[in-house]
Amino acid sequence: MILELKDGAVTIELLPELAPRHVERIKTLARAGFYDNTPFHRVIEGFMAQGGDPTGTGTGGARDAGYENLPAEFSPPAKARFVRGTCGMARTADPNSASSQFFIMFAPAPSLDGQYTIWGRVVDGMEAVDKIKRGTGGNGIVQGPDRLVKARIAADAPAA
Repeated sequence: MILELKDGAVTIELLPELAPRHVERIKTLARAGFYDNTPFHRVIEGFMAQGGDPTGTGTGGARDAGYENLPAEFSPPAKARFVRGTCGMARTADPNSASSQFFIMFAPAPSLDGQYTIWGRVVDGMEAVDKIKRGTGGNGIVQGPDRLVKARIAADAPAA
């Protein structure tokens, strides 16, 4: 998957072997243009950048477009961990509430291991992720947030 950000492209390796339902949802939403121009509404220095909510409030998502919540696909820490560049699905306190919101890790967060679904990892362009505008306060809400310009699935691109 390719995310076009203001500071460059980010290539994410999708991990269907860890989270097949979540990867399929991400692909479906990217192909539908759902993520295009959505804000990174919650960004915490040294932790992560969260996006995927068209409303930018942290409460919206694919449910608003008729998609059901996804059941958790948590990986045991022996298989996958939340380290720099890991892409995970955001959720409420209900483990089975992931919809469309996702986050990209700036740094390791062992407290998330086995508690959130990992669906991908950044393999190129992490420097563009590092330049996403940070939020303020403990919750990291961003005023005037940077936006995900466009999300696309690389396998869909015509061969050169």
